[in-house]
Amino acid sequence: MFTVKKIEMVNKTFRLPTDLVKRLATVAQEQGVSMNNLVAQCCEYALDQLKVSNERKEQINDSQ
Repeated sequence: MFTVKKIEMVNKTFRLPTDLVKRLATVAQEQGVSMNNLVAQCCEYALDQLKVSNERKEQINDSQ
């Protein structure tokens, strides 16, 4: 059964370099998503990769 989920959002202001904003806008337009959606996905991906990287470092340190 389909369930509509409401994700709680907050408003925040971030300062980003102009060239980064232009690149994000281009990708968002090409992919048909909002910049907010794209930035959220980029942040989630970066944080997930950071966790993986840290876990690998811990595994390497534990095995030595």
